[in-house]
Amino acid sequence: MSILIKKALLNNKETDILIEGNKISQIGKNINTEAEFKIDGRNKAVIPSFVNAHTHAAMTLMRGYADDMKVLDWLQTKIWPLEEKLSEKDVYWGAKLACLEMIKSGTTFFNDMYWHYHGTAKAVDEMGMRATVSAVFIDLFDKAKSEEQIKLNKRLFQETKKYSERVIFALGPHAIYTVSKESLQWIKEFSDKNNLLIHIHLSESKSEVDDCIAKHRMRPVEYLEKIGFLGPRVVACHSIWLSDREIRILKKHNVKIAHNPVSNMKLSSGVFPYEKMKSLTVALGTDGCASNNNLDMLEEMKFAALLQKSHTHNPTLMPASEAFRMATINGAKVFNLNSGEIKEGKLADLLLVNLNDIHLNPRHNLISNLVYSANSSCVDTTICNGKILMQNRKVKDEEEILEKANEVAFNLTKK
Repeated sequence: MSILIKKALLNNKETDILIEGNKISQIGKNINTEAEFKIDGRNKAVIPSFVNAHTHAAMTLMRGYADDMKVLDWLQTKIWPLEEKLSEKDVYWGAKLACLEMIKSGTTFFNDMYWHYHGTAKAVDEMGMRATVSAVFIDLFDKAKSEEQIKLNKRLFQETKKYSERVIFALGPHAIYTVSKESLQWIKEFSDKNNLLIHIHLSESKSEVDDCIAKHRMRPVEYLEKIGFLGPRVVACHSIWLSDREIRILKKHNVKIAHNPVSNMKLSSGVFPYEKMKSLTVALGTDGCASNNNLDMLEEMKFAALLQKSHTHNPTLMPASEAFRMATINGAKVFNLNSGEIKEGKLADLLLVNLNDIHLNPRHNLISNLVYSANSSCVDTTICNGKILMQNRKVKDEEEILEKANEVAFNLTKK
């Protein structure tokens, strides 16, 4: 498949872009090669698509279901009881709704952890996106449950091969307070053997840190280092309640970070210490829709930047360009993707944004406008792996997805 984008704005210059197969093959003026699809890029700008570094995709089914509650009450009375009712089919439609929302807001890759692995994997494959997909690994310190989870992950690792290369298997230990030391060590060993990413919640709340100190006489990062868990394939999500020593340990082991400002603000989890974490590779994520309540990376960039400025009383901290990098090239680095930039040889994962959108005018600075002013309505075209997933803001089968997801969501709450 080939796509020729004519006369789009790239780095403030009118440019043609040729996509052949799944990569950007040529960038320049007046490219006249024949292509299967031609896109008129006038009044549009080309930017990299977004990478969502932490999601629980099928939680779209819980959007607006349980808001403005204290975390423990929220989990125990609303979220966990509903999740116990989920079937693979429910997760499939919830994940399809998530994929639809992400495509319409410019995201082509997400890092997911949730129940019923194949529901999410199948949705990603069908929707044409990329994702690392992990099953939630929880053993609650029970040896029998640990063996069951290990067996499941070994099986899912093999079964993932039936999907396209866009669906990437990852390991998903939930957190240090739900997974035993022995299971965490097996996960690290299996990751090393098979070159797999590890997706884990880390130091999201003060109580998590306090409990770890009470149990192990050390903080969470120190504990993970002691048991040999840390390494460059670990993606640590949230990472809020960290000491200076823990930050140095994370940097020493080249651990990657997924920052989730909207979810953290909504659940009153705390403030990510960005100024001290800048030397690590930090990407941006939304978390699930039960705690955000959307998957819009444009909004996430704005909140990330404003939170840091407000909390530190420093308006120069996390400028728009840094927030944008967190959502694009940093995300690509975290997940080993050959993307995040518009360059020849890079994967054709990119967006066309509508320069006539009111939020992008006047055009003093496109990146500033995208981070501080725009919303998902400015995304006109979404391309992933060299295929058009959305054009003129229309996605295939979106009406059916909305209908089915609503049906599933309301049936769940009636059970």
